[in-house]
Amino acid sequence: MRSAATLALAVSFLPTITVLGQDRTAIEPGTLPRVVVLATGGTIASRFNAEAGIDPARLTGEQLVEAVPGLADVASVGVEQIANVGSRDMTPEIWRTLGKRVNELLSSPEVTGVVVTHGTDTLEETAFFLDLTATSDKPVVVVGAQRAPTYFDTDGPRNLLDAVRVAVSDEAVGMGALVVLNGEINAARDVTKTHTLARETFKTLEFGVLGVADPGGVRFYRAPFRRQTIPLRENDRLGRIDIVTEYAGSDGRLIRLLMEDDPPDGIVIAGLGLGHVTSKTLEVIREARERGIPVVLSTRVYAGRIVPLYAINHELLALGCVVADNLSPQKARVLLMLALTRTRDPVELQAYFDR
Repeated sequence: MRSAATLALAVSFLPTITVLGQDRTAIEPGTLPRVVVLATGGTIASRFNAEAGIDPARLTGEQLVEAVPGLADVASVGVEQIANVGSRDMTPEIWRTLGKRVNELLSSPEVTGVVVTHGTDTLEETAFFLDLTATSDKPVVVVGAQRAPTYFDTDGPRNLLDAVRVAVSDEAVGMGALVVLNGEINAARDVTKTHTLARETFKTLEFGVLGVADPGGVRFYRAPFRRQTIPLRENDRLGRIDIVTEYAGSDGRLIRLLMEDDPPDGIVIAGLGLGHVTSKTLEVIREARERGIPVVLSTRVYAGRIVPLYAINHELLALGCVVADNLSPQKARVLLMLALTRTRDPVELQAYFDR
């Protein structure tokens, strides 16, 4: 196919990659570990059109895998297409389908790990969803690209190769969902996209990477301790959780509008500083809590956790608001969505965010 040829041409400019230091050495033919790639679209599967821009959902998972030099030497790779969308169109419905398939695959003794190809816009949210819902200790690795396959300096093939290398590493077992780009391994809970264009965009701002995938092998240097599992059951409903950002002069009207016709199942506040809100927003949050709507307080600040130092923090806690620890607003939304499948009690919800 022409698209496959175009992708292959693009990666032909990459240097030959020698994979060293794998945990499984001297593997005999036919005994390679089995990895399944679940493709969802994104820039890693995109084409560039000079007039229309990048169309991020044109190449299939099979085409991506076929174009990666050295991949067949690392693992026996299967491919399934879960979706083919730009990650701006990723939805909880796709998450449910993806998460179910991840658990099905990892339950097979023949599968060593799963790799999910994904656009970078919402990659960290999908990765955290999988971290919370995967029921196996086997590796789940989420990977994307900042450069389209038709760019001369595309990073997709190398990132995908590294993701598979991590997925077959013994050291990745029990680490939860991982995000692998630019040769770095990050925990799904901690990582965030920090730059709109740079290839080294995914960072764990406070704590740093878990490890690396470099020419010498896959190496982990620390482990994520703040992990939990909330298995998604067949009848569980993923409710609508909205995020509202605070700013100088905000008056809570957006929250009031959200509550008018079709109230959300929960609200996450991207607050100021330590999760602070304006005095006017506080009064609207009071109304939301009186209506039984769960409210989680996160912050628009990039790093640090929320602790109740100011009077406003204590007022919000007295209303039954939940604090998000150090989770970003978008990740607090994912956790609240899943926690609400178990409880609406503020004390019990807080326990999920404290884990």
